[in-house]
Amino acid sequence: MKHRHRSELPLLRRNTLGTHSLALLAGVSLVPVSTAFAAVSPSRNPALVQPGHTATQPGSSADSPSASGHAASAKATDRARRGLQTPDRRSGAKSVIGAKAESITVSQHRLSPAAAASRQLETVPGGVSVISSKEVLRSRNLTNADLLAFQPGVFAQSSGGGDGLRLSIRGSGIQTGTNYFRSGILLMFDGLPVTTPAGTPYELFETLGIQYTEVLRGANAFDYGGLQLGGAINYVAPTGYTADHFQARVEAGSFNYNKQQISSGAVIGKSDYYISLTKSYRGGYQAQTAASSFGVNANYGYRFNDNVSTRLFFRYRQTQNGYPGYLTRDQIETNPKQAQALYASLHGHRIQPGSKFYGDMTTIRIDDRSKLELGFDYQDAPIDIQNTATAQRWGYKTVAGVLRYSRNDTAWGHKSETLFGIDTYTDLEAWQTNRSRTNTGIYAKIPFGTVLRHSNYGGTDNYFHIRNNFELFHNFWLTAAGALDFVQRSTEVTYPTQSSVGTSGLGFTPRGGFRYVISPHASIYGNVSRSFQPPNDWQLLSGALYTSGPAQGLNASGVKLDNQTATTYEVGTRGEWKNNRWSVSYYYSDVRNELLSVMTPLSQLYGAATYSNASPTTHQGVEASLETDLIKWSGGKLGLRQSYTWQDFHFKHDAVFGHNALPGIPAHFYQGEIRLDLKNGLYANFNTQVSSKVSGSYDDTYYAPSYHIFNTTIGYEWPHKHRQVFLSFNNLANTHYASIVVPGYIAAGKQLSVFQPGDGFGVFAGVSAGFN
Repeated sequence: MKHRHRSELPLLRRNTLGTHSLALLAGVSLVPVSTAFAAVSPSRNPALVQPGHTATQPGSSADSPSASGHAASAKATDRARRGLQTPDRRSGAKSVIGAKAESITVSQHRLSPAAAASRQLETVPGGVSVISSKEVLRSRNLTNADLLAFQPGVFAQSSGGGDGLRLSIRGSGIQTGTNYFRSGILLMFDGLPVTTPAGTPYELFETLGIQYTEVLRGANAFDYGGLQLGGAINYVAPTGYTADHFQARVEAGSFNYNKQQISSGAVIGKSDYYISLTKSYRGGYQAQTAASSFGVNANYGYRFNDNVSTRLFFRYRQTQNGYPGYLTRDQIETNPKQAQALYASLHGHRIQPGSKFYGDMTTIRIDDRSKLELGFDYQDAPIDIQNTATAQRWGYKTVAGVLRYSRNDTAWGHKSETLFGIDTYTDLEAWQTNRSRTNTGIYAKIPFGTVLRHSNYGGTDNYFHIRNNFELFHNFWLTAAGALDFVQRSTEVTYPTQSSVGTSGLGFTPRGGFRYVISPHASIYGNVSRSFQPPNDWQLLSGALYTSGPAQGLNASGVKLDNQTATTYEVGTRGEWKNNRWSVSYYYSDVRNELLSVMTPLSQLYGAATYSNASPTTHQGVEASLETDLIKWSGGKLGLRQSYTWQDFHFKHDAVFGHNALPGIPAHFYQGEIRLDLKNGLYANFNTQVSSKVSGSYDDTYYAPSYHIFNTTIGYEWPHKHRQVFLSFNNLANTHYASIVVPGYIAAGKQLSVFQPGDGFGVFAGVSAGFN
C-alpha cells in the first residue's frame, strides 16, 4: 500500500446520523446518545468541508482529526450495539441503550486533485475551468486539440495531426499560423512558465502524463502573472501520491496512427516520483503530414517536514512532422489529401531534435495563514525548419523564475486573502540562421547549406503583481489587483548586413472584480481588467527585404512593434441546479495596438509572416458550457455535455478595412455530446462539432465554408480497477472541411491558399491498464 501524505490528499468528511430511537425502561433515566460520542475536529487540509460549514478558503487550515475522538466514537458505538448499561451519576440508576439506539456513521470521500483545483479556482471572479484527464483518457489522445475540446472560449485545432496547433483564447494570437511559437497565452507546467519572450515552444506539450489542466481565460490568469489577452493554461502532472505504480497505454488507428505510453509512480519515505515515457507515429491523412515523437515527463518530490517540500521537474521531447502548406477552398472540397505544390516539391518538414525543460518548485508553509512558493526553470529548444527554399536553424535557451507569497487574514472582522507575485522570463541565447536547401531559382548557383542570413534575438519580461480578495459581507467578495510590467525586446541582423532594433516598455495593469455566492450551488461575478502583451522577439524581424543577392526575399531589418494592451469587461455566472451544471461569461475587450499577422505569397515562400500593430479593434464574446444529467437510474445515467462560443472580433474604424471582422477564427463554435455511463463500466458517447464560416482575408470576401462533423466512442472501464478499452469513430460522414485558416491580405474575389484541412473518417482504438 502506498504511503500518502495528508496534504496531498484533500478529504471531504461527512457525518450521517441515524434515526433517534431510545428504549425507555421503567425507573431508568434517559441519557442523550450524543454525549456518548467524542467530537471529531476538522482536518488540517484546506479542502475539508464539514456539514453546515463553509468550505475553507485556499491557504487556510484547521486542526487535525483526533485519534482519541475516533477511539471514543468506536467504543460508544460498540456499547450501543451490545446494549450495555451505564451508571447515571445523578440518580444512581442505570440507563440502557437498546438495540435500536441511534448510530453514527463516519465516512470519508477523497476529493480528486482535479476537483480540489476546481474548488480553488471558484474563488476567481471570472471565466475558469479545470479539465480532468480521467475524462479525456476515455478516448483518443493524439494532440492537445483532443485535450482542450469542450472548453468554451478556447479554439484549438490540429494541423495534420501534428503538435503545432492553432490555439487562441478570446482572439489571442488570432492569426499566428501553425507550427509557430504560440502567442497571447501564458502556458505552464505545474505553475512554472513555459512561455518565453519568444512565445511558447509547443513540442513539450504531450497530452499523456497529465493529471489535470487549468484553463484561465483572459485576465482571470492574473494570479499566475498571466497578463496577456488570452490568459493562461496550466498543465499539472501526476505525482507519486496520485499515479499508479505501473501503467501502460496503447492507441492505434487510421492514417497509420499508433501511440504508446508506460509510466510509474510511487512514494518512498519522504520522497515520491513519477515518470512517463511516450512514443508516437502517424502517417497522416493529408499528404506530407507524417509525424513522430518521443518524450519523457518526470518529477521527483521530497518533503523535508510538514511545512517545507520541493519538487523537481524534467521534460524531454523530440518531434518531426511534415509540412503540407495551405490549400484553397476548392482544393479542400475536391481533394483535401493533397499538399500545396510548393511545399510538396520542397519536401517541407520541421524537426525539433530534442527540447528540454528543467524546473523546481519549492513550497514553504510559513504558518497556518501564509505560504511561499519559489520556482525556477530552464529551457533549451533547438529547431530545424526545412519547410521552404531556405532551411531555418533556431536556438533558444531561456530561464524563468517565479515567487508567489499568499496569506489569509481577518481585517476589521472580514476575511482577507492576499497574493503577491514576481514572474520573470529571460532569453539567455536566441538566434536564427537561414541556409540554402534547393538548387532552383535564385539559389541555382549556390551550394547547399550556404549561410544566407543570421540574426539574434533578445528579450526579458518582468511582472510584479499583487491581488487581494476581501469578503465585504457574507459570501460577497471584492477583488482588487495591480501589476507593474517591464519588458524588453531586440532583433539584430548580423549577416549579410548589419542592423538592429530594440524596444522597451513599462506598463501598469490594474484589475477589479466581485464574486457573490448566492447559494452553495450558484454564484455571479464580474471584473474590469487590463491586459498587457509584448510582441514575440522574432516578430520584430518584419522590416524591409533584401532585394538582391543570395538573401533576396528575406527580411533585412527589424521594426519597432508596440505592446498590445486591452481593457476588458466581464460578467458571468456558474453553478448547478436540478442536475444542470453551467458556466456562462460575456466579455468585451477594447484592444489597442493589436499584434496581427498576414501571409502573402512571398512570405509563404520564405516561411515567414509579416507582423504589425493594427488600428483599434474590439473583441467580444460569450463563453458557455452546460452539463445536464438527462436520466438517472440505479444502473447508470444518460447525460448531455455542451460548449458554445460566440466571438466577434472586428476593426473599429480602420482606414482600409473599416469595420471588417478580423479573419481567421469562426464567429460561432459549438461542441455537444450525449453520453451514457453505466455502473457496470460500459460507456458510450455521440458528439458533434459545428463551426460557422471563417474569413480567409482582411477584405472579408473569401471564406472557408461552415461545417459540422460527428464522432462516436464506445468503451469499457473495469469497476474499481484502472483498466480501460475504447473504440472511436471520427468524422463519421467523411466531411471535407477547413479546420485552420491563416489569412491572406486582400482576396479581391480570388481564392487564396490559406486553409488547412481537417481529418477525414477515421477509426481509433485504445487500451490502458494500471496496477498498484
